[in-house]
Amino acid sequence: MSEECMPIRFVTLEREYGSGGGEIAEKLASRLGWKLWDQLLTEDIARRLDCDCGAVEEHEERRDPMFYRLLKAFMRGSYEGSQNAHRVKMVDTECVREILKKILPELADAGNCVIVGRGSAYYLGKRPDAFHVFIYAPFLERVRRLRAGGKSESEAIELVESVDRDRADFIKRYFDVDWPGRHRFHLMVNSGMGNEAAVDIILDALARYAKDRK
Repeated sequence: MSEECMPIRFVTLEREYGSGGGEIAEKLASRLGWKLWDQLLTEDIARRLDCDCGAVEEHEERRDPMFYRLLKAFMRGSYEGSQNAHRVKMVDTECVREILKKILPELADAGNCVIVGRGSAYYLGKRPDAFHVFIYAPFLERVRRLRAGGKSESEAIELVESVDRDRADFIKRYFDVDWPGRHRFHLMVNSGMGNEAAVDIILDALARYAKDRK
C-alpha cells in the first residue's frame, strides 16, 4: 500500500496550556471509539521507570531546571537520598525522552488511538498514517478556563506563560523546532469556539483528509 493510500490510524494532539486540549482529546477519542493516551501514557512511562506518575509529569515536556540537577547531585551524596537514589537518577528529562522514543512507535503501530502531547507530533512526524492536530486559544480564554478549574487569576496567568515556555524549550532542544512548528500539523483549531465545535472540526477534517488520500 502506498503512503498516499495508507489509512489514518492515529491522531496526535498538541496543545497550548489551558486551551482545553485534554478535554477535546478525550471527546475526540470517545467519538472515534479509539483509545486515549494521555494520563495512561504517563502511567505507562512511570511503570517502565518504576516510579510514581508525579515524577514523570515533571519531565514529560520540559527540560530539567537547574534546581533539579542540583537536587540530583545533592541526593546522591546524602544518606536519605541513598534510599531513593535510583529514582532520582532515573527520572529526568533524558530518561523520560528515551522511554517515549520506544513507547510512541508502539502506540502508533497498534493504531486506533489519540495521543496527547509528550512531543508525539514530533517523534511521529514522518508517519504517513498519522493526523496531527494543534489546539490553541486566546490568552484570556486560557486564563478563564484555568480559573474555572479552580486556579486563581495569578496562578492561571503564571501557568499559561510558564508551561508553554517549558514546552517550547523542550521541542527546541530535542527537535530544533520553534514550537509549535505550524508546518508539522495537518490542522490547527481555536478552542475558543467551544470543545464540541473543536471536536466536530477535527472529525470533519480527518474524514476529508482520509478520503482525499484514497
